[in-house]
Amino acid sequence: MANARKTTARKPAAKQCPDCDGKGEIAETVRVGSRRAPRETSDQQAALCLVCFGTGEAPTT
Repeated sequence: MANARKTTARKPAAKQCPDCDGKGEIAETVRVGSRRAPRETSDQQAALCLVCFGTGEAPTT
């Protein structure tokens, strides 16, 4: 007797976040100086994507 093949339903792939391209992180420019006169440097640091909160998936409405 042949064994019945089990099939599982798969979820459709989630769309990637447009801001971070599915990585969950973005590059932010480093600012230095006082509150009155901040200036931007050429350095960048990783920051959490605020659109997808680091999941990398596009938000659903």
